[in-house]
Amino acid sequence: MWYGMHGGWGGMGGWWMWIWPILIVGIIVWTVWMVARSATRGSAGGESAEEILRRRYASGEIDEEEYERRMQTLKRRG
Repeated sequence: MWYGMHGGWGGMGGWWMWIWPILIVGIIVWTVWMVARSATRGSAGGESAEEILRRRYASGEIDEEEYERRMQTLKRRG
């Protein structure tokens, strides 16, 4: 019966020694990917502040006075 390259299943030789480093690197890569993905989703799907404000005005969430006031604020800041 074959037990691996160095005489047993528990030996540190062969491909067994690569399992933990590969697993750790995989977890790190996955974590970085998830954080980056959630950061981009936090920006309302890539809409600018002006686009969000226009959409809210068009849907009736805010009135014309509120829209104008907020647009002026955005123009001063940007």
